[in-house]
Amino acid sequence: MNIIDVTNVLFIKNNKVLLGYKKRGFGKQKYNGFGGKLKTGETIEMAAIREAKEEAGLTMKKYYKAGEIDFADSYPLRMHLFVCTEWSGTVAESDEMMPTWFNFDEVPVNEMWDDDKYWFHLAISGQRFRASFVFESDNDITGTAENKVVSYAITLVDTLD
Repeated sequence: MNIIDVTNVLFIKNNKVLLGYKKRGFGKQKYNGFGGKLKTGETIEMAAIREAKEEAGLTMKKYYKAGEIDFADSYPLRMHLFVCTEWSGTVAESDEMMPTWFNFDEVPVNEMWDDDKYWFHLAISGQRFRASFVFESDNDITGTAENKVVSYAITLVDTLD
């Protein structure tokens, strides 16, 4: 199985996080960060910057890699999570995502991927980590099923170089 690298960006400011409600495609009807697959010739960082601009209307200025999450036993994906704390532009809805700001204590984790409840607090608190998740089903090809985590591992790290 080939693992596909994908990106995910969380915009954070004043104890709030910007999430997008997915209107179409993989993960439809879930809140998530902004990101997606790499295009030919792109680095992970380039893809994160492009996807954030396309999906949220924002140009990342100050950011860091907060996590690497493997889903290989359930989805052939490795997610590279970035936290952005400074950007330019105006938040804008796209064809794919409807952006909404949430206070840290009001994040709609029950409307997100099931794995988010295990790592999201780490990302918004500034920690870096590597993680792996296994979901109960490995045939959710649309990313829309109520697919629950059955096992996981999270390791805090100093850097993700």
